[in-house]
Amino acid sequence: MKSFVTTAAVALASVQGILAENSAGCGKDPTISNQRYQMTVNGKTREYIMKIPDDYDSSHPYRLVFTWHQLGGSAQKIVDGENPQAGGALPYYGLEAISEGSAIFVVPDGLNAGWANEGGEDLTFFDQMLEEVENALCIDTNLRFSTGFSYGGGMSYALACDRSDQIRAVAVISGAELSGCQGGSSPVAYYGQHGTSDSVLNVDLGRQLRDRFVTNNGCQAVSEPQPNGGNSVKTEYQGCQEGYPVTWVIHDGDHNPSQVDQGQSTPFAPQNSWDFFTQFT
Repeated sequence: MKSFVTTAAVALASVQGILAENSAGCGKDPTISNQRYQMTVNGKTREYIMKIPDDYDSSHPYRLVFTWHQLGGSAQKIVDGENPQAGGALPYYGLEAISEGSAIFVVPDGLNAGWANEGGEDLTFFDQMLEEVENALCIDTNLRFSTGFSYGGGMSYALACDRSDQIRAVAVISGAELSGCQGGSSPVAYYGQHGTSDSVLNVDLGRQLRDRFVTNNGCQAVSEPQPNGGNSVKTEYQGCQEGYPVTWVIHDGDHNPSQVDQGQSTPFAPQNSWDFFTQFT
């Protein structure tokens, strides 16, 4: 009997742990749909757009992906996409098209079309969006992700620094420390990508972001990776703390979210980012 009780207690604890990973919106009729929403943050009106799978199932916990636009961009431009042949990003940074309905996307609008994060107001915006979305929809709270290009990459980096307990992994595309880095001493799974010919944010700025998480995640330093001519080079750091990998992709291009390898027509950032995110289950 004692053995049975012990086994049952362990099993119950395991079930409670699993249930604790699911958001409050699981099992409820959704109160958020594919549209634009408003909320008040520190007395200011903020907006974001939601993208939910067509066959959304309230009993199934989904990945949650925040996609932050570049300076001068907008949530609508992330939703619609811009011409990748002219330096634009694919819709939802190309992730929604390859997610196969496994993720819910949050697309925020920045103040003055950017993420200055003055007084931490964009972090507070994130907190309020997260609470609202997870109260309304079924999310696996262990599978929250963030990505963005340029200023949007800087915002994802700020989340990695100051919301490390809320974000499982980030993908920073041609970013720099533009939105601050409060804290910044805890490990977060980190994907970074940058071009050696970046004329807007020098590649060394991206390397600085990467190196913070190489250190935080306990990874082994390596000789500085270089692109292979017109082809990108992916480096997966070794020795990292379990569950906190670091991947770095270097290419010879400019400030571009849709860089392609020589002879290819498909940008490599979407698949690289998605593969990095989906290693976590």
